[in-house]
Amino acid sequence: MTRSDLVEELAARFGQLTQRDAEAAVKTILDAVSDALVRGHRIEIRGFGSFSVNRRPPRMGRNPRSGEAVQIPEKRVPHFKPGKALREAVDQRTAEMGIGAPDTAGDR
Repeated sequence: MTRSDLVEELAARFGQLTQRDAEAAVKTILDAVSDALVRGHRIEIRGFGSFSVNRRPPRMGRNPRSGEAVQIPEKRVPHFKPGKALREAVDQRTAEMGIGAPDTAGDR
C-alpha cells in the first residue's frame, strides 16, 4: 500500500472527508511520527506496534568492486516492532487466505 492508496482508503471510508482533507490527515500523522523519531522518542500505538530508533555502531566494511576496507560510520535507523494484535491478525488472515509460510531456504 502506498501513501496515495492510504489517502484514497481514508477518503472512501469517511465520506465527509475530501481527498484533500484525507491527504492532510495522512501527512500530519506521518510528519508527527517522523518528528518524534528524530527527537529520539518512542511511539507506541496499542494493537498496532511501536516505532523506535536503533543505533548501528560503526564498523568495517568492504568495497565489493575493489575489495578495499571501508569504514562505515555509526547510524541511527528507525525500527518497527508489530504489536501482538497485529501479528495475530496477519497470521490468521494469511492462514485463511491459504498463504503458507515462505520457504526459508532461499528467502534470505
